[in-house]
Amino acid sequence: MLRFLLRPIQYWAWRDPVRRAHRLLRFAEVEADGGRDLVRAADLTPDPRLRRLYLRHARDERRHADIFQRRGVEILRGLPAAPAPAWEAAWLAPGERGLDDVALERTRDAPLLAFLHLSEQAAARDFAVYSRLLSFDPETRKVFERVLRDEDYHMRYTRQELARVSPKQQTWLIWRGRLSRVWKAYLRFAVWFAGIMGAVILTLQYFLLLPPFALAAKRAERREPQGWSPIAAERNRPAGGQY
Repeated sequence: MLRFLLRPIQYWAWRDPVRRAHRLLRFAEVEADGGRDLVRAADLTPDPRLRRLYLRHARDERRHADIFQRRGVEILRGLPAAPAPAWEAAWLAPGERGLDDVALERTRDAPLLAFLHLSEQAAARDFAVYSRLLSFDPETRKVFERVLRDEDYHMRYTRQELARVSPKQQTWLIWRGRLSRVWKAYLRFAVWFAGIMGAVILTLQYFLLLPPFALAAKRAERREPQGWSPIAAERNRPAGGQY
């Protein structure tokens, strides 16, 4: 429901070519980071089948990074001037979540597979929405359609391998991963909301609290005598000592 309500705003977020190019470049960074993390996961897993699948997944992520980067650069080069967007609207047009929050050295294959499955599932849904919204940019639309084919495969293999590796706990791991994603989404919203509230409170303090103090300081300044004031004779005697 929320995704449906956000579609008009997402259309606005993708309509601007500068913002669109920078979003694609950001997607490229996340995909490249995910590929490196998957290579690390392949080194750590004792399962030879998962090692092959992780490495294939890593190659796909590297290719996605190249595709997104190439298209983002093409859009920027086609513009007369390409300044950084004032507002990227990252939370309105999210991409795939990387493995930055996952401690690979301490995470077993089953929780990692659950995390990857949910991440690929969310990315597939978002990329499908972007593909439909980008009717005004056929080339970028083709990029998302091409990436979507790999995302569907990643979503399927992670679910199948999770069922193989942990048949009894697979449902619980999926639900735990969903709850973790909800909690992290709440934290991202809380950080954003705290920044907004901090700016609002500081602005109100500046315009509502500082003026009375400034006015009081000016009124006190008017009561102060101008120039030098004579010192009483009893206060102007020599100190009578070294200090």
